[in-house]
Amino acid sequence: MLGIGRHTDYASRVLLHLATRGNNTLTTVKEIADQRVLPAPFVRRVVGRLARTGLLETVRGAGGGVRLARPSREIFLLDVVNAMENHIVLNRCVCTPAACPLSDDCPVRHAWTRATRTLESHMAEVSFADLARRLKKTAGQGRNRAKTKNRLGGRQASRSSSK
Repeated sequence: MLGIGRHTDYASRVLLHLATRGNNTLTTVKEIADQRVLPAPFVRRVVGRLARTGLLETVRGAGGGVRLARPSREIFLLDVVNAMENHIVLNRCVCTPAACPLSDDCPVRHAWTRATRTLESHMAEVSFADLARRLKKTAGQGRNRAKTKNRLGGRQASRSSSK
């Protein structure tokens, strides 16, 4: 399977959680782990890496926690991948042309390179502010669907019990 590592997925969830909380809000690792259904020890490691790469700030002591190092509108999916994976590589020949003696003339390498650049470009446009807005919007839709389902379920239940 071609994909990101689990640590990158978890890092994305950590940043998304913090983006939904607001840019200066301190949040504990425990809250992030509980709310995003992640193992706390793994969250601590991810937070450390994100802090070292400048995406998060940590505050120690009572009342401390973790927060975004800059506004969520300035943090992009590509930043997370670069922080956690170092960079996107769909094929080794894209980043290390010398790895293949045919790389200069290879049409497959050129296709991998185009695909890599397209993916990087897309991820450079997706901010965590955008993702947080989408999450809040879909969460609201989920609550509305649940309310509608409960109302319909209640009517259907009363109809079936009156028979």
